[in-house]
Amino acid sequence: MKRRIMALLLAGAMVLGMTACGGSGGSTGGSTGGSTGSSSDMADKKVGISIYKFDDNFMTLYRTELERYLVEDLGFSASNITIMDGKGDQAEQTNQIQNFIASGVDVMILNLVQSSSAPSVTDMCNEAGIPVVYINREPDPAEEERWASEGIKATYVGADARQSGTYQGEEIVETANKGDINGDGKVSYIMVQGDPENVDAQYRTEFSVKALTDAGIEVEELLLQRGDWDQAKGQQIVQDALTQFGDSVEVVFCNNDAMALGALQAIEAAGRKVNEDIYLVGVDALVQNVVDGRMTGTVFNDHFGQAQAAADAAVKFLKGEAVDPVNMVDYVKVTTENAAEILEKVK
Repeated sequence: MKRRIMALLLAGAMVLGMTACGGSGGSTGGSTGGSTGSSSDMADKKVGISIYKFDDNFMTLYRTELERYLVEDLGFSASNITIMDGKGDQAEQTNQIQNFIASGVDVMILNLVQSSSAPSVTDMCNEAGIPVVYINREPDPAEEERWASEGIKATYVGADARQSGTYQGEEIVETANKGDINGDGKVSYIMVQGDPENVDAQYRTEFSVKALTDAGIEVEELLLQRGDWDQAKGQQIVQDALTQFGDSVEVVFCNNDAMALGALQAIEAAGRKVNEDIYLVGVDALVQNVVDGRMTGTVFNDHFGQAQAAADAAVKFLKGEAVDPVNMVDYVKVTTENAAEILEKVK
């Protein structure tokens, strides 16, 4: 579908300085009906959606597909879908959730600002009799086990961040010199981390390096710094690191492609060239940059598959069907060898 190619190309070109906006009732109309729901049984259902921050590139792609799929494929009315910007503030988002409860939504789809808030949010929703689908930021495993043991209507839909981190490391291992550009017998890297309290950031940080050490490669961490998933922060961190460590920096790991885009800007401004004197890997959807040779690799975080799985889970809750506590969608490793092919596959 052309829509998907355009979405991915947009991801490669977008800068994260998009203006955050308020709630949305949706702009898409019509319904084709889907295999999970139909226009007749979902049109009157109200859905409350809160995204941790609208000016996050990946979550912009995600929520766009989520709304499209709910309306066009599952038969929800656009006027019954409310999408709110959590603005990176958990208190703000909790207030939105309380307003969803007060307005009588039938189901919530939540991308929490802080995944540690899941227990209290789940209890609020459960007491109100409203099922909740958590997306993108995974709650603690103990919380997910609680949903199953107590019969709570809550689930998590996402992707295993350990897999994405492993793929990042493998992309470096698969280069001709295994990341050791200067030939000193070790890979010297900087790590631009998202939010260290976020499990995805923790796993991507840990498993990207583990993939190198598991391959018998010696590593040297020059810098690990929090970038909050933000392009501008990623650019500043890498700019400062290149000034401090110079040519010693062989690999730049970024927990997401927004920060990788900032890193790329800093790398190019410093006169370095990706895949020649430095390697750069990220996670999300900047496939075009890999095609163009401006990134060594990325890991495609399938926002199409995740958004659709989240919406399908919401429909199952509304129809009284059982939903597993955890539902994972695979990542896809993206390198210069397969990036163009992946762009074609997601039509």
